[in-house]
Amino acid sequence: RATGRLTIGVMGSASGRQPQETALKMRQLGRAIAERGHIIITGACPGLPYAAARGAQEVGGMSIGISPALSLMEHEGRYGSPSDAYDVLIYTGSGLMGREVLNIHSSDVIVIAGGRSGTLGEFAIAYDEGRLIGVLTGTDGIADQVEELVRICRKDTGAVLLYDDDPTRLIERLTEFFLNEHAAHPNCFFPWLPGEASAANSAEHPPDTVAAAPLKRARRPRQSEEHA
Repeated sequence: RATGRLTIGVMGSASGRQPQETALKMRQLGRAIAERGHIIITGACPGLPYAAARGAQEVGGMSIGISPALSLMEHEGRYGSPSDAYDVLIYTGSGLMGREVLNIHSSDVIVIAGGRSGTLGEFAIAYDEGRLIGVLTGTDGIADQVEELVRICRKDTGAVLLYDDDPTRLIERLTEFFLNEHAAHPNCFFPWLPGEASAANSAEHPPDTVAAAPLKRARRPRQSEEHA
């Protein structure tokens, strides 16, 4: 049964120079997650996810980092990743690509911000598995191309996407939608019942946001389709 405390995975650009405005948005995102009692999960990487983890830490939130490394030495040395923004740092030894699956499977809700090829991979996993995905628009990269990617894919997976350029409002909307709607079928591993439909079709969206078209619960994909 859904409870009020969620794990929210934040996926985004881990390298490259980011505009100060985007970094501030990410800190605000982390604070919004923590202030609602949620747990933030990141890939324990630098860049935008790190900024969000620091934001959560600033207000006493729980922060979990999922590292591609086998040890702290490898995490900081080989991967050049920070270790000071996490209450728990999980060493997977699975490398960057292997860690992406763990990031998604450890999260109730996914937030995409900025991003390049790694974020694209995480988005693809989340979308294919029918997750609830928040897109922080105005952060450039993959986040600002998600709507077009969904259009190109033409694949109903049961995923629901909420778009917003305000970090606090995005977390509020994701929390409400997950607890009231998506928790009953949080991913493709939960069976769909005939005739089920999401209230997202008729949901109202605040000003300055973009709704996925259409927002709906899709049928559960057949096993042969899940990785097509």
